[in-house]
Amino acid sequence: MEDAKEIVTVNVEDAKAVVTNTLQFDDKLIKIRDYAKINNVPIIKDDGMVFLKMLIDIKKPINILEIGTAIGYSSIMMAKDSNCNIYTIERDEKMYNEALKNINECKLNDRINVIFKDALEAFDDVKNIKFDLIFIDAAKAQYTKFFEIYTKLLNKDGMVVCDNMLFHGLVNDTNYENMSRSLRGLVRKLKNFHEYLLNNESYNSTIYDIGDGMAVSILK
Repeated sequence: MEDAKEIVTVNVEDAKAVVTNTLQFDDKLIKIRDYAKINNVPIIKDDGMVFLKMLIDIKKPINILEIGTAIGYSSIMMAKDSNCNIYTIERDEKMYNEALKNINECKLNDRINVIFKDALEAFDDVKNIKFDLIFIDAAKAQYTKFFEIYTKLLNKDGMVVCDNMLFHGLVNDTNYENMSRSLRGLVRKLKNFHEYLLNNESYNSTIYDIGDGMAVSILK
């Protein structure tokens, strides 16, 4: 990936066109996706998942750390068709239990390890593991803290991928009048995280306009 100081536009329609060829949904995965839709659980978009799986296929990570398990969908998708071990952190008990159930039903509990804890307090649970890829998809206001805490565990040439970097287009929206005060604060923190990533001299970072915005940072 080249060093970049801008947002790179990816042809999203091209990405969507290959989804059916690259993402395979069996009955268990369809059930998980339906649960997410019915219960308003945010999961990674299909084109974002295609992009993430492409990165995994290129990088071939041994250990992946995921911050933000939710119901286990992205962990399961990352584990499918790969040999990686995944350590994933979730603080919500209902989500944690649902994730355990889904991972067990997909017979991936031997490679996906779910940690029930706030990610800001879970460093000791993984501090003895080196990761080839870190995927951040949790509380958006804490992205900078997550990045600073867990990149200490990144292997040389390791990769960090962050989802929701454009946050439904709101990060590029200059009209704050229709936003609540809390939403404005969240958007401001995400914009600050953009700057933090793109100006961090220890990483080559690019933000891709695909899915809900995907940032890829590679340790120099």
